[in-house]
Amino acid sequence: MTAPNVALNDPPHGISRLLTLKAFQLVSILAGIVVSGYLTYVKAANVAMACVQGSAFNCDRVQNSAYSEMFGIPVAYMGLALYLVLGAIILLEERVSLLAEHGQIIVLGLSVFGWIFSMYLVYVQFFVIEALCPWCLAHEAIFTVFFGVTILRYIRYQRSLE
Repeated sequence: MTAPNVALNDPPHGISRLLTLKAFQLVSILAGIVVSGYLTYVKAANVAMACVQGSAFNCDRVQNSAYSEMFGIPVAYMGLALYLVLGAIILLEERVSLLAEHGQIIVLGLSVFGWIFSMYLVYVQFFVIEALCPWCLAHEAIFTVFFGVTILRYIRYQRSLE
């Protein structure tokens, strides 16, 4: 079944087209790419991270902890890859029939996984490593906003099918 041809991205009541949920998703993804791209660069180039020092903040401790990699892959790389995949799906959802039909649920599924993993990483920073990385927390905040917008957009999509 093909997704109905509904104007999911048209805002109600004449609000500017720039303020659509899809646009907000893409802006969130762009912000996430900037932050996770910086974290990826720091990890790949093995350079010092720009970081607030003192109190609970210690970027080096977080970035070099056992939790900064999963299966030998830096978590920063996974975050960047997730943003790139989500961005590609959202950008192509009106051009690729598979994504037109299933893109919304794919984005929602990846977002659920990404958000749960992000919240796990917040927990790890606060209670296991006992050090915080503002860059990492920025990524997790951006992803939380993206996740919330994704849920709203999915609900709007589901209502359009009724």
